[in-house]
Amino acid sequence: MTDLNRNRPAAFTAPDFRDIAELVYRSSAADVENALLKERLSVQDLGALLSPAAAEQLPALAARASALTTARFGRTIQIYSPLYLSSFCCNNCRYCGFSTENKIERRVLTLDEAEQESLLLAGRGFSHILLVAGEAPAKMGVDYLVELAGRLRNRFASISIEIQPLTEAEYRRLFKAGITSVAVYQETYDQDVYREVHLSGPKADLENRLATPARVAAAGMREVGIGALLGLADWRLEGISLGMHLAWLRHYYWQTALTVSFPRLRPATGDFEPKVVVSESDLAQLLFALRIFDHDVGLLLSTREEARFRDGMIGLAPTRYSAGSCTAPGGYSNPDQTGEQFSIDDQRGIDEVCRDIKARGFDPVRKDWDAVFQQSASGGVSRKPIY
Repeated sequence: MTDLNRNRPAAFTAPDFRDIAELVYRSSAADVENALLKERLSVQDLGALLSPAAAEQLPALAARASALTTARFGRTIQIYSPLYLSSFCCNNCRYCGFSTENKIERRVLTLDEAEQESLLLAGRGFSHILLVAGEAPAKMGVDYLVELAGRLRNRFASISIEIQPLTEAEYRRLFKAGITSVAVYQETYDQDVYREVHLSGPKADLENRLATPARVAAAGMREVGIGALLGLADWRLEGISLGMHLAWLRHYYWQTALTVSFPRLRPATGDFEPKVVVSESDLAQLLFALRIFDHDVGLLLSTREEARFRDGMIGLAPTRYSAGSCTAPGGYSNPDQTGEQFSIDDQRGIDEVCRDIKARGFDPVRKDWDAVFQQSASGGVSRKPIY
């Protein structure tokens, strides 16, 4: 019998921040200028674009990122909405409102409630949906998601999930059910900080967390999303680590689409204070640098950020925006629902976000898949992208 794992790549290893710091902090203005002239960048070039020296050349980074974004994605921005299914969690993470130690109102939506919430989002014009839940398999496992995906797959252009890490076999099962994308954020690539903020629970296993995106890709998912929670460690070194992880996934799983998210810490139950301040200018530099490093990666900017900042970034690097978000399970049906994971800053609904995107000469994409793509591994509906 053939060994299916024989040719699998070794797991990605998080870099030691002490080893990569010099790539950032020894970079000069000349290094930045040279990196901006290259078509293909090395990790060292990425370090230059994330350096303090590059902060002095932010307009040049913005111009290069904007040109690449337009060339690869046109004048489009995809719109999506998160749907929170459960606030139960078995992890004790110092920064998260869902942490098992926090005293909040917790609930898991029934399948009927989740379907009703999704219908509300569909009625508001969303065709792309992200299903989110705290990590509590006993409260909400794969069987729940399989049935929910079966109810939703013909109503949405794409269904993504952000839940606890699963096995490759479980991801295959979800793909067959209609899930097309998985987001799994490392939170921080700084190994010391990771252990400091993840006190207990399955998420305390750094290596398992780090290996999850590869399992997702190996299972055949069309898309994998990674990210770092900005405010836990040096954002410049998080940026290099994201680039290294992205390049590793791109090399071994080149058929899988990849995205990166850039969530900054927001106020949440537990009152965790960011260990590192990440300004809007810092966030912009990180977005620009990742776009210049990987021309084809999807870059997500969520409602954690102010409307003013998100509007200012239109056309420069991000390709996907969330809108009308609520981080409490059941919050779309009941606006007074408590128990949110974190507070959001951009309170605009989908119509207002789309209006402001159009005002800047770009097209908000609410649906970019139709039923004529290459046939999926499940043998289900086939789809192809349209714009």
